[in-house]
Amino acid sequence: MVLSSSVKDIYSEKFNSVLENDSASKCLEGFKKDMPPVLAVLDERGNYVGMVSRRSVLRSRLDLSRHKVKNLMAATPIVGLDESLSRVAKLMIGSGVRQLPVFEKNKLIGFVTDEGVIHAVAEAPWGNASVESVMTRAPHTVEANRSVGAVLGLMREFGISHVPIMERGRLAGMISIQDIFENLYFPPKRMGSNDFAGDRIVTLGIAAKGIMSKPVITVDPKKSLHDCEALMHYHDISCLCVVDGERLAGVVTKLDFLEPISQMETVEQRVTVQFGIKNIEINPEQQEFMMMEFDSFVHRFQEAFHQGSLFVYMKTHRGTNMRGTPMVHCRLQFRTTKGSFYAAGEGWGVEPTFRVALDRLERRLLRSKELLAYNPRFARDYLRKVGLPSEEE
Repeated sequence: MVLSSSVKDIYSEKFNSVLENDSASKCLEGFKKDMPPVLAVLDERGNYVGMVSRRSVLRSRLDLSRHKVKNLMAATPIVGLDESLSRVAKLMIGSGVRQLPVFEKNKLIGFVTDEGVIHAVAEAPWGNASVESVMTRAPHTVEANRSVGAVLGLMREFGISHVPIMERGRLAGMISIQDIFENLYFPPKRMGSNDFAGDRIVTLGIAAKGIMSKPVITVDPKKSLHDCEALMHYHDISCLCVVDGERLAGVVTKLDFLEPISQMETVEQRVTVQFGIKNIEINPEQQEFMMMEFDSFVHRFQEAFHQGSLFVYMKTHRGTNMRGTPMVHCRLQFRTTKGSFYAAGEGWGVEPTFRVALDRLERRLLRSKELLAYNPRFARDYLRKVGLPSEEE
């Protein structure tokens, strides 16, 4: 599918900004006003130097009053007025930033947002597809009586922005990054100018049902993408729960929209991999090992998924090692036009941990409805992988 619209058709000239040497706490003022997803960071001459996102503040463990904006700032891709929406979607996914700066003749003239991209494409024939074609199935959930801290931990571990809250097996509410942000950094009652840490501790300890949003906006799996996008825009939300009867079938977020859009102008059939590494050095032998494992993974699943992106995030736990081998956390996100799949693993050393996480991801794929509908042989592969005989054996 070729998209006729480009950045010049959908970008906005409005944006909020902060200076790189301002106190990081000043970011809160910018986010609080209309809650923009990111802030443009400018140097003392007014030149654009980067961005600060709500998510980066949420995940930071810094005392914002003691650090500067530049400590939270991230460099981001920039786009031109003629950039295709498919390309923009790909850049948003790869960078993790959903509002990209638009430049003309080396000057910042505005921003293009994920909402603008999604709305433009949902108006095209693609918007007639059902939401079950892009939703994330079997999403991570949290029980209503568990703490807000548990929700935040889940978001950090799996890189997700929305968590459905369940009570007695039924959907009771939803907690988003914005809910965490408002309750963590903008508590209803201020305890004093120096009580930032105290506010955080109190909030993290309360039950999830204490801050969840309800009732949850839900849709049927057969609802069109066009209607879902319109519903998200009308309610000013970035996630819908997909409910089949009384069962939570999945969730659909803006990221679930962006992934297939990012692949609309990709002609060849391919699966790509992107790595994010923190506090860890990976030598050439380890790189070769992971690429060989990835090539084997692609060989098994390319035929079924055709296109997709495997995001690999690895980090070490400071101060944890066994005889010089670090404790490694590996998180995988496999995003395809047929849905998104997640897995994570921890272990000693890069190679074993990557293999554990990839094995868990493969198990999730093998038992997914998407693969079983494509070819029943994947059910037999799954049974063999978990050590059970298939009906033919």
